[in-house]
Amino acid sequence: MHGATARESIALPLFPLKTVLFPGGLLPLKVFEQRYVTMSKACLKDDASFGVCLLTKGEEVQRSAVTRDVSFAPIGTRARITDWDMPQLGILHIRARGLTRFQVRSHSIADDGLVIGQVTDIAAEPSVALPEAFKPLAKFLEILIERVGKQNFPDDLALSDASWVGYRLAEILPLPLSIKQSMLEINDPEVRLSTLAQFLKKQGLL
Repeated sequence: MHGATARESIALPLFPLKTVLFPGGLLPLKVFEQRYVTMSKACLKDDASFGVCLLTKGEEVQRSAVTRDVSFAPIGTRARITDWDMPQLGILHIRARGLTRFQVRSHSIADDGLVIGQVTDIAAEPSVALPEAFKPLAKFLEILIERVGKQNFPDDLALSDASWVGYRLAEILPLPLSIKQSMLEINDPEVRLSTLAQFLKKQGLL
């Protein structure tokens, strides 16, 4: 969304998880709870997105009919299912890709336990060329991609884009989830890269 529409609050089904999804990132999920199977089928049918937020309190798997004792980060990322399989009845294997970020203004819980957020989209970061000072980060990321496997990353590698490099490093590095969340919430790609560079230097990796 752009302009005035970016401020409109719209309903979005949320999937609170103990992970942080970044724009452009890939997220494989095994979906077996009925509320999320139903949500996933609806997203596939309508080519719609759902929201991924970092779960900060509670469990990913529902223990009772309706679980209300959950908390999640207010900034999340829209996800669109790009591939799916149903190896057995009632279990969906999906692969989703991160789109734009959003902010949760409020939320409610449906009868089946699905969290519905009223969200406003956050404008995508402008495409900025990777500054010369951060070229070593791109080289380090390239090595990591080779080691982890290119199939775990988007086909369109953008190693010269500051946001893309920062997002991919933030998702792949062994950072605490709270730090990953802060990397998602940063709105300046150079600030994100600078923070990641400091971490890598402290670890003796850069």
